[in-house]
Amino acid sequence: MSAALSSSALGWAVLCGSGLGVGLWSLVSLTPRLTRPRLMDRVVPYILDISPEARSIVARRTVNPIPVLGSLFAPLLGALTRGLSSLLGGSDTIARRLHQSGSAKTSLEFRSVQLVWALLAFAIGTVITIVALPELLLPARLVVPFVAGVGGAMLRDWLLQRAANARLARMRSELPTILEFLTLSLSAGEGILDSIRRVSRTSSGELSREFAGVVADVHTGVPIGAALQTLSRGIQLPEVTRFVDQVTGALDRGSPLAEVLRAQAQDSRDQTKRTLLELAGKKEVAMLVPLVFLILPMTVLFAVFPGLVVLQAGF
Repeated sequence: MSAALSSSALGWAVLCGSGLGVGLWSLVSLTPRLTRPRLMDRVVPYILDISPEARSIVARRTVNPIPVLGSLFAPLLGALTRGLSSLLGGSDTIARRLHQSGSAKTSLEFRSVQLVWALLAFAIGTVITIVALPELLLPARLVVPFVAGVGGAMLRDWLLQRAANARLARMRSELPTILEFLTLSLSAGEGILDSIRRVSRTSSGELSREFAGVVADVHTGVPIGAALQTLSRGIQLPEVTRFVDQVTGALDRGSPLAEVLRAQAQDSRDQTKRTLLELAGKKEVAMLVPLVFLILPMTVLFAVFPGLVVLQAGF
């Protein structure tokens, strides 16, 4: 009994000491360095367009909050990240979800974050197995950390998918208002690019930020139809895809865009109403659950219990 207690206390001591050491090291690494910037660091931002070496130097970042450990284990983490990416696959799906969620990370960066989540979950599972569950058999003690690691990786992927779905839902709710603004701007005599620029500047929201990206692409020389098609492929929202197809078709045929967008805005409003009606029907069914499984049994119980008491008493 004393040996088990001593091993448990030793495990907790190692865990707490490691956490304290990492925390103190992180605080020390965050202190500012009182040194002047090097000449290379001052010149590099001005030659990024013509020098690949300058771009590699700018992309080289110190791993915070533990620079020393990050520099030591960066090659190993890079190899593990590439192995995880090749094992799980789906880089195109991850890139699409990252774009849908509004994240600026690449698929490889997301895999590195997912690897960190898996390693942390593996470490937590190992500590729990050693400290809190010492009575488990050896096969179970070996399986639990791996299951925890897989769960950590799946949890990070689920959180990304949830963020992407939430942002798509916000875009879907913003689309009718955006279409009406575009219709007003087109009716006032502005072109489609000027209308999109005005909407992206005056309104706030996820879809407005995407339209600001379209305007930025057009300013770099990309045709507006190609920029809108890139937006549609990146988001893959059916309503936005329909909008892009109708706008590009109207531009090719020379049709009046104001009428096209006005009709699509009305269709989007009708689709929103249908979605609300479907959601109300689901919520109505969900509201019956406490009525059927809680209130009705309690009512029957209160109605029957006094009669049972009277029958048992023999009256």
